[in-house]
Amino acid sequence: MDKITIKDLEIYANHGVFPEENVLGQKFLVTAVLHTSTRKAGLTDDLTASVHYGEVSHLIKKIVCDNTWKLLERIAEEVAATILLTYPLVSQVDLTIKKPWAPIGLPLDTVSVEISRGWHTAYIALGSNMGDKEAYLKGAIEALDSAPDCQVTAVSDFLITEPYGGVEQDDFLNGALALRTLLSPEELLDRLHEIEYAAHRERIIHWGPRTLDLDILMYDDLVLDTPDLHIPHIELHKRDFVLIPLAEIAPWKRHPLIGKTVAQMLEEVKDKR
Repeated sequence: MDKITIKDLEIYANHGVFPEENVLGQKFLVTAVLHTSTRKAGLTDDLTASVHYGEVSHLIKKIVCDNTWKLLERIAEEVAATILLTYPLVSQVDLTIKKPWAPIGLPLDTVSVEISRGWHTAYIALGSNMGDKEAYLKGAIEALDSAPDCQVTAVSDFLITEPYGGVEQDDFLNGALALRTLLSPEELLDRLHEIEYAAHRERIIHWGPRTLDLDILMYDDLVLDTPDLHIPHIELHKRDFVLIPLAEIAPWKRHPLIGKTVAQMLEEVKDKR
């Protein structure tokens, strides 16, 4: 990916832990590296095909000057999120916020915070087998798509499937969606749980009936195993009720561990029937 760099933008603002910093203010230096394709702009000399670094610089200044925060980390998060939400051509931002002569009682040049934030692609499985199943699934899709840090880019058709796990219950309505998001995997999991909770999801019986079930299937090409979250989903390659809708929206997506595409995994599941 190409990059546009704004280096050491000088901004006088009022941030810091000490009250005098918030009143007197001081200089901050901001470096922003914008990850974007410059190919079209380079071939056409068309400004609208690129990211206007002058506009971005003024946006950064406005964010930093119009607010007062204690931490450099807070400034960095706000600047990164605003740039990504304002400029669709930017896929990732690398930010460095420097604070010269930070008041720590010792001689130093600068203290700085560096972060990288960007858009990620996640695939989510949807399921419901209680109440108005279709309404629960559509409500979850709307809840994700209406959040500023999430964009639903594709949704599969819904299909009726038999319950999984041996618990006697009603048939499920299942689907899958593709999501463009600024959330980390852990933050996305929390967001999904919030949506499930709003749909009155109860976790009483393992593999039991539920108003709404939302699972992260894949997140970019990430491999993650924690006590609370496994990516890719451990059962992904075994479940036709997940692979069928996922193959509809991303048949080419490759499992980062198994190395097979969604379409290939679905064919293998079908062959084992």
